Amino acid sequence: MPGIVIGLTGGIASGKSTVANILKEKGIPVVDADIIAREVVEKGSETLNKLVETFSPAILHNDGSLDRAALGSIIFHNEDKRQLLNSIIHPSIRKRMKEKTAQYLQEGYSVVVMDIPLLFESKLTHLVDKTIVVYVDEEVQLKRLMERNILSKDEALARIHSQMPLKEKKNLANFVIDNNGSLDETTTQLQEILKQIQE
Repeated sequence: MPGIVIGLTGGIASGKSTVANILKEKGIPVVDADIIAREVVEKGSETLNKLVETFSPAILHNDGSLDRAALGSIIFHNEDKRQLLNSIIHPSIRKRMKEKTAQYLQEGYSVVVMDIPLLFESKLTHLVDKTIVVYVDEEVQLKRLMERNILSKDEALARIHSQMPLKEKKNLANFVIDNNGSLDETTTQLQEILKQIQE
């Protein structure tokens, strides 16, 4: 039986990283989009060279690594440049994620998880067989985010509202983990979902 690829997503402070860590502890490989996004622009990479050609060498530190602040200031107020940046970086990230996932499947893993924060927003569900959303109520999300990032209520709400609402993601997903409760409750739900997926 070919392996199953699960797309894991959630919202800011919904507990997606917690679920990803439980999966890793269970020996299930997790291909993390955020980590890959950093890897594809490492010093000397093809993607970084492309960015330099597109935006100028001013986006590099003296040692040749990416200066994220410099790049950020170029694209921050410029939607065209931001889209140009995404058109260079996103295909590289997708390609690397697909390669890593394929590698794990070839090694014989029956389940591989792609951890993609913007799974639905970026319309990447075609990369996976099933989707899991880590869900929390907005009040819980707000409280956790304010505590975790030491933000005011307004700052935290602005970040939450910049994303697709978790209620919408919940309706799009094959499986939902309700992460309003304890770690044990979350782990139990995840085990149940994995069992269903593998049946």
